[in-house]
Amino acid sequence: MQMRAISTEEPSRLVQSLTGAILGCGGWVLSRGANDTGTVTMLFEFERQSCVDIYSVLIAAGLELSPSGHMRFTELCQCTRNHPRDCGGEIASIDLEVQTYPDAITSAASCSGQI
Repeated sequence: MQMRAISTEEPSRLVQSLTGAILGCGGWVLSRGANDTGTVTMLFEFERQSCVDIYSVLIAAGLELSPSGHMRFTELCQCTRNHPRDCGGEIASIDLEVQTYPDAITSAASCSGQI
């Protein structure tokens, strides 16, 4: 599945935290990286029986998935839950692209006088 998201996290820190979170849920990170424009790309896989955990760690990492990303993940989790014997051990693959805006936190905080 291809997914898009946005985040206010600094790109290299986001790559590091997502990698640890995915590995912690039993997933495999096949490729990862960040470019100069703040785009983070990550290709990872996991057993479908872990889809709720993976979905949770993506949200906990501060990702705002696109509406279609939320819908796809919800459908994957519901289908897996309804047919655990049939597909729980199958491998799901996610090609994730995250556009980061790390300066958004700094500028919002400075506008409100918090920095």
